[in-house]
Amino acid sequence: MKKTLSLVLAFVLVGMSVFSKNQADKCFKPKEIKKAMIKAAMWQFANPKHELWDWTNGAFYAGVSAAYQTTGDTKLLDAMNKMGEANHWKPGPRLQHADDIAICQTYIDMFRIKKDRSMIQPFIENMDKFLVTPFPVKGIEKITWWWCDALFMAPPALVKLSMTTGDKKYMEKSDELFHETYNLLYDKEEHLFARDLGYVIKGDASDRHEANGKKIFWSRGNGWVMGGLALLLNELPKDYKERSFYEQVYKEMAEKVASLQQEDGLWRASLLDPASYPGGEASGSGFYTFALAWGINNGLLSKDKYLQVVQKAWKGMNSLIQSDGHVGWCQPIGADPKKNFSADSWEVYGTGAFLLAGSEVIKLKK
Repeated sequence: MKKTLSLVLAFVLVGMSVFSKNQADKCFKPKEIKKAMIKAAMWQFANPKHELWDWTNGAFYAGVSAAYQTTGDTKLLDAMNKMGEANHWKPGPRLQHADDIAICQTYIDMFRIKKDRSMIQPFIENMDKFLVTPFPVKGIEKITWWWCDALFMAPPALVKLSMTTGDKKYMEKSDELFHETYNLLYDKEEHLFARDLGYVIKGDASDRHEANGKKIFWSRGNGWVMGGLALLLNELPKDYKERSFYEQVYKEMAEKVASLQQEDGLWRASLLDPASYPGGEASGSGFYTFALAWGINNGLLSKDKYLQVVQKAWKGMNSLIQSDGHVGWCQPIGADPKKNFSADSWEVYGTGAFLLAGSEVIKLKK
């Protein structure tokens, strides 16, 4: 009798294990990826936040554009067009602030579909003025792109503008400013970016460290950089003079970021002190999932080494989606690691990161 019960229990456990694995693998089916992307996007459209030209929506609509290219769902295309019209296809009001041109990435994507020059003309005029306007240095703002997030906001937009118009002056300016940010904020030992000069270790009383004594590297800040690099490299010609530089930074960061992934497949708000920040953070994790999957799909990263990292990450990202479709566990707007988020915490850029991730995960070949 005991032997029979043991056999029954064994079969039940095996069956549960198979069911659990099937449920986990379900999130990789193209149909399910598209379904999750549409559900997240539709929830976000129904729950708008911030000015439509704001950097937060710049990240969201970059994801919407990628989701449209993935799904072909015309509701997404209509939403992008509606957003652009509401903004009169203009950047935000600050000429020299990278945040205010993030939305222009989507304007260019729309122009490429609709061929309507009015969708990019305000951006062209804005950038032509930007190119001849000196940056007013103050405090830690010693360079134009003085914080690492800027490398998602501006370079992809400028490179897209050059590739669309055929005028290289925009991408060449982007190269110049990107190098300035790299030289100021990139840690060549850790292969990560400090958020801004305030987090660069200078060997004086101003230095800041995590509770475990490690340097402070913000997950979302580095997610912005990696996501921006993927978008930028996706545009650059293979023989472009600066491409090897961007590829090198991307590969160095990819290796470091992959080594910092946690057991649940996600990344913590502070990359080098995960124990102090329990719980995976959606926006940083989403951008890493996107960037690493893009690298595999485009031959920059070894499939043997990185596929399992991305698969684990995508499972983790799906665990953050709430029943109503919102992407939970997203750290609110800030400039450094915090513990101020939960399943109810959402932001438009968290949804954007999820959509970008899904748009690349769906292309992966096992």
